[in-house]
Amino acid sequence: MNEEINKLKQALAASPDNQYLQVLILDALTKGEFWDELQGECLDLLAQDPSNHQAKLGLAKSYFGKGNFSTSAVVLEELIKQNPKDVDAYVLLCKTFMAENNLSEAVNTFQHIKTLNPNFQDQEIESKLLINQEIEPDTKDDQLTDDLETRIFGKSKKTTFQDVGGMEYEKEEISLKIIHPLSHKELYESYGKKIGGGILFYGPPGCGKTFLAKATAGEIDSDFISVGIDDILDMYHGQSEKKLNLLFEKARAMSPCVLFFDEIDALGANRNDLRSSAGRNLINQFLAELDGIDSKNDGILVIGATNAPWHLDSAFRRPGRFDRMIFVQPPSLESRTEIFNLALKGKPLDDIDYAKLAKNAKEFSGADINAAIDIAVEGKLQEAMKVGKPSLLRTKDLLSAINKVKPSTREWFQTAKNYALYANDSGLYDDILTYLKIK
Repeated sequence: MNEEINKLKQALAASPDNQYLQVLILDALTKGEFWDELQGECLDLLAQDPSNHQAKLGLAKSYFGKGNFSTSAVVLEELIKQNPKDVDAYVLLCKTFMAENNLSEAVNTFQHIKTLNPNFQDQEIESKLLINQEIEPDTKDDQLTDDLETRIFGKSKKTTFQDVGGMEYEKEEISLKIIHPLSHKELYESYGKKIGGGILFYGPPGCGKTFLAKATAGEIDSDFISVGIDDILDMYHGQSEKKLNLLFEKARAMSPCVLFFDEIDALGANRNDLRSSAGRNLINQFLAELDGIDSKNDGILVIGATNAPWHLDSAFRRPGRFDRMIFVQPPSLESRTEIFNLALKGKPLDDIDYAKLAKNAKEFSGADINAAIDIAVEGKLQEAMKVGKPSLLRTKDLLSAINKVKPSTREWFQTAKNYALYANDSGLYDDILTYLKIK
């Protein structure tokens, strides 16, 4: 701790009730990033006066500085309840959401800050949240349309199920629910059945939901528009809803088309959990685009992907919206064998025992398998640097790399199991219980 802080503490010891000195010490500790000392100082002040505003804010900063973002948010929300117009608390809360990559709540919080202080500026926040900030309002629609063109995967570069390793269960489900209806339009239309609709892919991260969606577009020979949350969210009031509408209009003009929303729970979170009306307005707009009176989505397949379907607003699962759910499970033994085969293709290989690799990669997602291969390749590159010549990848190199990777699916199933057991009255998560051999 630096000399300036020690002098301030000595002065405070001589005048313990001097609030100005208390604030100076907290500011100095924050500036120096002495997070443990800041936390201790704030806790001492709160023990003397639980309503000390600066101490609570300083405590939230200490948690934020140490990377404990959820605890920081709890303290800040309590502070905001006491003072709903506390801009400093909202600013730190906005940065907390940004640190957690919760851009939806970050944008909503920033919008609220601007209502409290229209002249507020913060370069760190704006550089991450502002979209099209240099574009004049009357050119935003054209700019969005131009940006969309770069996100469309044309038919000449299509991906199909042949490019997807394993996942036979998911492919069969998609064929039954998506591909067959689109391949036999006349038959379905004779029964008054619409072509298109919404489907939700859910499951552990890294198991190929995005790749599967792109392959689905290839199978039905349609264009593919991939939408991320940063393509929609905008700090300006009403712009997020406008962007969403333009995306759907673009998809309708391109029909047949697959419109894919990754991390859809960030755009369609449960409205009861949202703090601002801006987030609820965006969800209402999304629902209207899916099956509103003015929405004509024939030939448009809307696919959403999420790792946390339990966070999605229940209105999205009603008929005409995302009423079909497909559990994208971790790859089976056969699928892992195929993924290793595809991922290693083109690399300098010795005789590889793919079956042994797949057996040792139990519970691995596709992303975990690729991570293990990257580790093995990096090891061979380091070896080549030392000896001056490359050598072939061997089975034992890959087995050693597999041992260094922890399956990312385990943590997801711990959470999913609880929802499947205790929040599953409608049977939404029965596939999870079947996979876990509980049902």
